[in-house]
Amino acid sequence: MKAIHAAAIAVAALVASPALAGNPDGKVQVKLLATAVLPDGKITSVDKDIVGLPVTLQTKASDNVVPTLAAEYFVSPAVSIETICCVTQHDVTTTSGLPTGTELVSNATLIPATITAKFHLPAGPVKPYLGAGVSYFWWIDVNPGAATIPLGATRTTLSNEVGGVLQAGADVALGDKGFGLSLDAKRYFVGTTARWFAGDTLAIQTHHKLDPWVLSAGLTYRF
Repeated sequence: MKAIHAAAIAVAALVASPALAGNPDGKVQVKLLATAVLPDGKITSVDKDIVGLPVTLQTKASDNVVPTLAAEYFVSPAVSIETICCVTQHDVTTTSGLPTGTELVSNATLIPATITAKFHLPAGPVKPYLGAGVSYFWWIDVNPGAATIPLGATRTTLSNEVGGVLQAGADVALGDKGFGLSLDAKRYFVGTTARWFAGDTLAIQTHHKLDPWVLSAGLTYRF
């Protein structure tokens, strides 16, 4: 809730500033969004295993809904550059090979730093767009899952990775004061390498496909 309040205050401060008069054709647009982060999380390879994992082991990453701030600059009426700011948290649990729901990674906290270039189609107050860009998945906190600690896991890491992202959505102007609504869908293409350590010994290393869908909806203000 603190993140939601902070995001709302930031947008309210921008809107209230007398120097930032709303304009549906302005150069800058900010967005306050509710965002569903829907990752995959399955194992694509097991690179090291001194524990003896089941050969049928498979995993998934949990979904999450978080507040998101986006900032967008219009280079021209048809082209813009957008970046987003959010923090999302996920667990990794098993889907096969061990009892379903066995927790392997707990509260993995991610900043998916993203920048996209977007092309907007002229369609009156409803402006659909397509975009593409790059992302850096930065894991700022990762903990061993509850099921791995009794087996001797003392530390878990997820590798930071660069990936690609495709984007589609639409902005809907509400009147002529710069306010609007936004619907946005992104598909990321990025993985991560998970490592479990027992003391200083690397016990397990697996590579995971993340490739999340990131679906957002919310309010916009353009000036």
